[in-house]
Amino acid sequence: MKTVMICVALLLAQLNIFAQSNNNPLPNVINKNGRHQLLVDGKPFLILGGQAHNSSAWPGMLPNVWAAIKQLHANTLEIPVYWEQIEAQQGKFDFSVVDTLLTQARARHVRLVLLWFATWKNGSNHYMPQWMKLEAGKYPNIQNRDGKQIDSPSPHIEATLNADINAFTKLMAYLKKADPQRTVIMVQVENEPGSWDTVRDYSPIAQKLFEGQVPPELLKPELLKAMNVNVVTNGSWQTVFGDRADEYFQAWSIARFIGKVAAAGKAVYPLPMYVNAALRDPLTNPKASSYESGGPTDNVIPIWKVAAPAIDLLAPDIYLSGSEKVLKVLDLYDRPDNALFVPEAGFNKENAKYLYNVIARGGIGFSPFGIDRNAEDPESAENKDRYVPYATSYALIKTMMPQLAQWGFEGKIKAVVEHEDQADQTVDLGQWKVTVIFGSGRGGSTKNTAPNGKAMIVKLSENKFVLIGTNCHIAFAPAGKQANQAWQYLKVEEGRYQNGIFKPLRILNGDETDWKGPNFGELPTVLQCTVITR
Repeated sequence: MKTVMICVALLLAQLNIFAQSNNNPLPNVINKNGRHQLLVDGKPFLILGGQAHNSSAWPGMLPNVWAAIKQLHANTLEIPVYWEQIEAQQGKFDFSVVDTLLTQARARHVRLVLLWFATWKNGSNHYMPQWMKLEAGKYPNIQNRDGKQIDSPSPHIEATLNADINAFTKLMAYLKKADPQRTVIMVQVENEPGSWDTVRDYSPIAQKLFEGQVPPELLKPELLKAMNVNVVTNGSWQTVFGDRADEYFQAWSIARFIGKVAAAGKAVYPLPMYVNAALRDPLTNPKASSYESGGPTDNVIPIWKVAAPAIDLLAPDIYLSGSEKVLKVLDLYDRPDNALFVPEAGFNKENAKYLYNVIARGGIGFSPFGIDRNAEDPESAENKDRYVPYATSYALIKTMMPQLAQWGFEGKIKAVVEHEDQADQTVDLGQWKVTVIFGSGRGGSTKNTAPNGKAMIVKLSENKFVLIGTNCHIAFAPAGKQANQAWQYLKVEEGRYQNGIFKPLRILNGDETDWKGPNFGELPTVLQCTVITR
């Protein structure tokens, strides 16, 4: 009888896990008409994220991490899982830290994006287990032109690949078992892969591959044309790709390695997976000797897409300065075949405004890096100055997150951020145009002390809009066939979204709307606005 009861209990437990899995569908990134959406629990989701520092995924460091997540009003924590931590001894795995992360995230109703720090971290192999570092002959680094070993792992070593695949599949199998609630919604495979100090691997094994034929997958005419390369049906890397051959070979080699790791992990548990990029200057097409070569920089995205089809998206880490460069990066990574996601951004107040651009483009999320340093002294002027622009935006956007995710997916949102010249910007809305004027005072007469103004305009219908912004005015005017007609605001309401419904707080008029349109101050505000011609 006791044996039967135990068997029944085990069966019920298995059925409960199965039921939970059915009730919590796998997170998924969908694509429709070249626009993308992240679904979590089957519903539209925006990652309002915060990424912990590199060495903060240890239990003793987590209190500061969670304090920072709360401070930011973030809904997702991006945090590393270290290969050296979970497989300190070869073949023996310890997932206790994963359990800690799952338990603590669920208690706070926060989702997780796990960052697999393994073969690559910022171009190096420093998170490999010690037992691999002690066998450098078996798990070698790459070589430069002079035969000198470089502090970067070789993507051509089967032993390294097999060890990474083994560890990563063990992690994914554990998540499948331990996380039926889908607390983990996405996984980053490696971290900013590539190589510094040499454009590619020049070891004998790499050189033989480089002098051989380019894989046929890369010789498709449409791919070569997209990369501005003459169409060549066969040949060596040098023959096909000319002066970019070294970098393209390195990109192919690294992408193939990581693609195989991702594919093996997905075969076990198919969560969405991405690779993040250490960027190059997006405006000048520099040589690879000036940046991390072989990672998913903008110029080799087509190679990565072919070499690593198991990777759902390639994501830019934003540490560049200046709106021209940042907006160009967003443009380059927002592709019909690539969902836009910014998994890392420099944790400064200037970068907070680009969240609006990501949402408007139908992007799936945004995250500043190193959030836990704020928790050490949250009331200091420096830290407040850094986190307040994110915290206030996140707090507001969380109230209407599914709606914004859906509107972005449907292409209903336009976003404008203040550039360094602080000039007005105009947006075409069909029968209407809006001019965004940055500054405070009547009609924006007082310029902002820094270029931190931002606005989102959601087109609900031809005459009805949702407006969100800070430090700006939004002025409407008739356009198209009704240009130059008399017009007026029918109603401008300030309010908030609750359970998907706009709840008005007050109707605005007079000084709040008459001086070059509705005005927005330091704190982000939501307005619902209807305009008519007379």
